[in-house]
Order: sequence, then structure tokens, then C-alpha cells
Amino acid sequence: MGEQSLSRRSFLSAAAVAGLSAPLLSACGGGNSDAGSSTGKVTVEWWNISTTEPAKSLWASAAKEYMAQHPDVTIKLVTLENEAYKSKMTALTASGKLPDIFHTWGGGVLKQQVDAGLVKDLTSAIAPWSGNLTPISLQPYQLDGKTYAVPFDIGMVGFWYNKALFAKAGITTPPATWAEFLADVKKLKSAGITPIAVAGKDKWPEMYYWAYLALRVGGLAALKQAAAGNDFTGAPFVAAGQHLKELADLSPFQQGFQGAGYDAPGGEAATMGNGKAAMELMGQWAPNVEKTSGKGIGTDLGFFPFPTVEGGQGLVTEVFGGGGAHALRKGAPAAAVDILKYFSTVGEARKLVASGAVMPVVKGAESALTDPNKQAVAKTLAGATGFQLFLDQAFPPAVGQEVNDSVAALVAGQKSPQQVAQAITQTAKSQ
Repeated sequence: MGEQSLSRRSFLSAAAVAGLSAPLLSACGGGNSDAGSSTGKVTVEWWNISTTEPAKSLWASAAKEYMAQHPDVTIKLVTLENEAYKSKMTALTASGKLPDIFHTWGGGVLKQQVDAGLVKDLTSAIAPWSGNLTPISLQPYQLDGKTYAVPFDIGMVGFWYNKALFAKAGITTPPATWAEFLADVKKLKSAGITPIAVAGKDKWPEMYYWAYLALRVGGLAALKQAAAGNDFTGAPFVAAGQHLKELADLSPFQQGFQGAGYDAPGGEAATMGNGKAAMELMGQWAPNVEKTSGKGIGTDLGFFPFPTVEGGQGLVTEVFGGGGAHALRKGAPAAAVDILKYFSTVGEARKLVASGAVMPVVKGAESALTDPNKQAVAKTLAGATGFQLFLDQAFPPAVGQEVNDSVAALVAGQKSPQQVAQAITQTAKSQ
């Protein structure tokens, strides 16, 4: 779930409202329409979640540059911390009034907004230039063959590992299968090394394991079928819980993991970043947060995809992750589409990519990546054959929360694999 740089949640800084100007919430969705904004002066209200540098300044600069080139357009930029943003957007969605341009992760929340008739179908509006975007980056924002948002970031979850600690435990290559992974966890423990850092308090980092295991056992088809039928009691989901229980039974996590936050002092990122654990399963933003929460481990840091599961239907090229995109409210000024086009030019995309704020979604921007770890993620994404959005974003909010809660209970030994699958199904059918 999820720099997320612009993608994930709890490590974003304290709530802030900033930007070129900050209109009252009641101004959302007001005034300008497609028909009336093609001539004369127009104001476009844009909400994003880029409260941290460098993205915060880069987006504000992009807005100023656009206005300089389009003097009849005023962009009102509102920047909110992740959780505050979600809270305010929930209220605005209920009221039926959304900002002209707004951040979206896609998935269940976007679907609810689309079903409520609040979001503009961008399929035809962006058709002349959407081919400049990588196809996999568009997938989380497509519903029933229509595109409802323009991505600016894409990423994936994988294992970040400490090469020095692996070598100390006698591990020469990263594990390719789940059996090899469990064997390596045992080798690390035998060498007196904490195998895995995880933020049990935040729950979503534990969810990553269950989600990836379900993906590896059943493949993308199983997840799509479960979502369509609101039924997660099938064999792949029970098996995912069983495999995760196998891992949890090895006591692989750092001491006090159940009270550890992701980017909190002494939390998951700090434990990994200070060289006190061999691995963490996290998104592409992990190296940055390891350096800000801990010291960072420099060239000892490596990356490998989540292993395959023996006998599973899922491929190692099927990835689990998320990103960020901009959607438009239905009736937003015509200039809003042009703004998204401007953000999607190679020049603007390269600025964001070069800063380390996002992963490339615009073709040609990938050459701006210089960090070898992010290059590894980009290479894995480039070879991806399927993409599964974070489960707590892909599904309706209540279902996503149940996934997080039930998986945390499984890791804590409070729920069985079958009880996890049943609890998620019960919540899904109640929506």
C-alpha cells in the first residue's frame, strides 16, 4: 500500500497543506465545466500527497511552469499528508464533490468514485498521447476497458537484502523458491542474524507476504476471480496462510516486531537500514526510507523478486505493487487534461525520475535512473507479465482493512489460515 515516495503511507511527513494557493474545501468541484473552460481564464484545483522533498518542490515547480506557459490557467495546489488526504477525500466522495485533479492509487476507492459517477473517463481524451506511457503503469486505473487516471509513478514490492549478512550466513545467491527462502531464513538464524525486519504494528507490511504467496500459488487469475466473487476461501488463499504460518513458526522477525512501526524509531526501516536484519519485503521506496530512518547500508543492499512457490500457478514475473496517478472529476475544466499531458511529457517525467521521487512510467524517462537498486526494480517491472495492485487498495476499504487485520492475527498466532480466508470473505460479501 501503498514514497510509498508518493506511493506508500505512514512514512510520509506530518499533515500539511501547502502549494501555490490553498482554497477552501467547499470550493472543490465548483464552477468550471468542460464546456465553459475552453476560452477565457480558468482555475484548476489540484490535490496531491507529495508532502516530502524532492517531489513536493518539483510538483509545485511544474505547476508554476505550466501557468507561465498558459497565462489564462491558474492551478490551485493543495498538498496533504497521505492519511489526512484519504480522510478528506472520503468525505468529499460522500458529498459528491471532488477536486478537479486528484491523486489516486486506483483499485477499490477509484472504482467506488467511478461507480458514483464522479470521475471523468479519460480514455478518448488521452488517446493521442497515452501510448507514451508504459502499459503496465495504466493497469491499476483501468475499469471495464476504460482509463480513469494518468499514472506518474509505478513500483513493486520485493525483497531488499543485506549482501554482507547473506555472505556471513553462507548464502551465495538469493532464493528463487519458497523452500529455498525458508532454508535461508534458517541459515541466517543459525548464524545469529535476524532474518527479517517487519512492522507488525502497521500490519500492511505483513499483508505483503500473504498477498504475494496467494499470487504465487494461484496466479493473477485466482485473485481476480476472488475479487469478482467476493470469495477468498479458495485453495490459493488458504495455502498462502499456511505458507506464511510456516515462516512465522520460524520466528524470523526482529525482537518486538509486533509493536514496531514502518518508519518509526527502531522500526522496520531503521532495523534494516542499520544492518540489524538481513531482509525486508517492501516497495521501491525502501532504500530511501532505510537511509532516513537508519543509516542505510550502501552497496551491501540488494534486491530480488518474491520467490515462486513449488507447484504454484503464479509466475515470478507477476508483480505486486502500486503507484500513483491523477484522476479528474467529471466536469473538470478542459485545461485539466492538458495539465496531465504536460506532466506526462518526457522532460517533466525525467525531472521526477532523476530526483528519485518516482519510478518511470513515461517511455524514455527510464534513462534518468541512476540508482542501481531502482534500476533493478525498473528492470523487473519492464519484464513483468502481470500486475496486482496492493490488496488494501485493490479492494474496497473495509475488505483491505480486514486483509491487514486478519493477516496480522495469523502472524501473531491468533487466527488459522482458514479463519483468515473466511474473515476476508465475510467482509467482502457484506459490502
